[in-house]
Amino acid sequence: MAKECPSCAVAVDDKAETCYICGYEFPRQKMSIKIVVIVLVLVFLGMLVRILMNVLD
Repeated sequence: MAKECPSCAVAVDDKAETCYICGYEFPRQKMSIKIVVIVLVLVFLGMLVRILMNVLD
Protein backbone atom coordinates (compact mmCIF):
# COMPACT_ATOMS: atom_id res chain seq x y z
CA MET A 1 0.00 0.00 0.00
CA ALA A 2 1.07 3.56 -0.47
CA LYS A 3 0.28 6.95 0.99
CA GLU A 4 0.41 10.28 -0.79
CA CYS A 5 2.86 12.98 0.20
CA PRO A 6 0.88 16.13 1.03
CA SER A 7 3.76 18.28 -0.18
CA CYS A 8 4.51 16.90 -3.65
CA ALA A 9 1.67 14.36 -4.21
CA VAL A 10 4.02 11.45 -4.89
CA ALA A 11 2.96 7.99 -3.73
CA VAL A 12 5.36 6.67 -1.08
CA ASP A 13 5.44 3.49 0.97
CA ASP A 14 3.10 3.42 3.99
CA LYS A 15 6.02 2.81 6.33
CA ALA A 16 8.15 5.64 4.99
CA GLU A 17 8.95 8.35 7.52
CA THR A 18 9.99 10.89 4.88
CA CYS A 19 9.16 11.50 1.23
CA TYR A 20 12.03 10.39 -0.98
CA ILE A 21 11.32 13.20 -3.47
CA CYS A 22 10.82 16.36 -1.39
CA GLY A 23 11.93 15.23 2.08
CA TYR A 24 8.55 15.87 3.77
CA GLU A 25 8.54 14.27 7.22
CA PHE A 26 5.31 12.41 7.92
CA PRO A 27 4.02 12.96 11.46
CA ARG A 28 4.43 9.95 13.72
CA GLN A 29 1.52 8.69 15.77
CA LYS A 30 2.29 7.86 19.36
CA MET A 31 1.60 4.29 20.43
CA SER A 32 -0.48 5.56 23.37
CA ILE A 33 -2.89 7.28 20.98
CA LYS A 34 -3.28 4.07 18.97
CA ILE A 35 -4.00 2.09 22.14
CA VAL A 36 -6.62 4.60 23.32
CA VAL A 37 -8.35 4.48 19.93
CA ILE A 38 -8.41 0.67 19.95
CA VAL A 39 -9.82 0.58 23.48
CA LEU A 40 -12.52 3.12 22.61
CA VAL A 41 -13.53 1.15 19.52
CA LEU A 42 -13.75 -2.05 21.56
CA VAL A 43 -15.88 -0.35 24.21
CA PHE A 44 -18.17 1.07 21.54
CA LEU A 45 -18.53 -2.34 19.89
CA GLY A 46 -19.28 -3.94 23.25
CA MET A 47 -22.00 -1.41 23.94
CA LEU A 48 -23.43 -1.95 20.46
CA VAL A 49 -23.56 -5.71 20.99
CA ARG A 50 -25.35 -5.25 24.34
CA ILE A 51 -27.91 -2.95 22.76
CA LEU A 52 -28.53 -5.39 19.93
CA MET A 53 -28.88 -8.29 22.36
CA ASN A 54 -31.49 -6.31 24.35
CA VAL A 55 -33.40 -5.44 21.19
CA LEU A 56 -33.46 -9.05 20.01
CA ASP A 57 -34.75 -10.39 23.36
